[in-house]
Amino acid sequence: MMLRLAYGSLLARALTVGMTIVAIALSVALFLGVEKVRTGAKASFADTISGTDLIVGARSGSVQLLLYSVFRIGNATNNLTWQSYQDIAARPDVDWIVPISLGDSHRQFRVMGTTPAFFDRYKYRSGQSLVVGEGARMNDLFDTVIGADVASTLGYKVGDPIVVAHGLASFSNHDDQPFRVSGILEKTGTPVDRTVIVSLQAIEAIHVDWQTGAKIQGQTTPVDVIRQMELTPSAITAALVGTKGRFQVFGLQRAINEYPQEPLLAILPGVALQELWQIVGIAETALIAVSAMVVVTALIGMMATIFSSLNERRREMAIYRAMGARPRVIVGLLVIEASLMAALGAALGLALLYLGLWVAQPMIDSAFGLWIAIDAPTMRELWVLIGVVIAGAIVSVIPAIRAYRMSLADGMMVRI
Repeated sequence: MMLRLAYGSLLARALTVGMTIVAIALSVALFLGVEKVRTGAKASFADTISGTDLIVGARSGSVQLLLYSVFRIGNATNNLTWQSYQDIAARPDVDWIVPISLGDSHRQFRVMGTTPAFFDRYKYRSGQSLVVGEGARMNDLFDTVIGADVASTLGYKVGDPIVVAHGLASFSNHDDQPFRVSGILEKTGTPVDRTVIVSLQAIEAIHVDWQTGAKIQGQTTPVDVIRQMELTPSAITAALVGTKGRFQVFGLQRAINEYPQEPLLAILPGVALQELWQIVGIAETALIAVSAMVVVTALIGMMATIFSSLNERRREMAIYRAMGARPRVIVGLLVIEASLMAALGAALGLALLYLGLWVAQPMIDSAFGLWIAIDAPTMRELWVLIGVVIAGAIVSVIPAIRAYRMSLADGMMVRI
């Protein structure tokens, strides 16, 4: 009976009730959307590199090693010698190892020297491999494969020339040894999109006439001569390592960290990623707090709507009391109305969320490389919806008590 009365009362005030429901729906959609983006960003963050058991570099901090080797942020404090790299590669518990050499740039994009194994061993987003969308991998010493963001930002196509700059913020270019774009990778949503990939030997080739960070004056070695040289590097920046078994990871990590020839550091990418996420977690908490305040504001708006409608419903409440309605009926009627509005707002907000995800998912993935999965609501999200309904019932208690306390005479009075 009370449910029918509440339903009829809501229909009679369809405009104001509808606006309140929409306000709640938008706030719920915003809150759940932030939650989806947060979990999606965290998953994409963790999936930046997968399938790699260890990252090895010169001894520094685990987050610093992760930042410059995977995210191309910052610089290494020191290099890993080629002899040490070979010693690690020769260990019986190492299944594969991929060297990485960083230091140069091209128009603010990092240049990375590596081997062809990088394209096969580097995995992202739970095991996906790199795909050359246009062209092919490097076949020549001065070939380069560029990431999707490099190609789109600079307008490069297969066959275009690229001149690498020495260092990150340098005006010295290796213009005597230009590269040629041999391939363009499909977008991955990882730092690979913003990387110019060349061979490890190419890094050595462009520095033949360089010493201690500067070009040797008056010395220019012909390219044909450079091609005949032994271009094995003396040092690299870092290495990605895969072991033959999961149980061998920690033993290999300990052996590398205790390597006697030089101070090295081996980190587990997943552990380092968690440390890095904790550092940026303050912004995540702030974002959740702001979206939660939006929901609270919408619920307070609903309470204000109920308060403002009481003057129009004084006669209605007085009639209920004159007909013998008990206090709990008056209070319960308004609480049920508020709960219905909150429930409808929560349901509509959930529908708006999934509609928005369905429309925006491919655009977000293409623009930012952030994959937001469209899956069933989690228990956390369901509890948020239930909490909105409960909160809606709670905030309606105060105006409900006020409605009950209205006098019968005041409710029946005809105002002129």
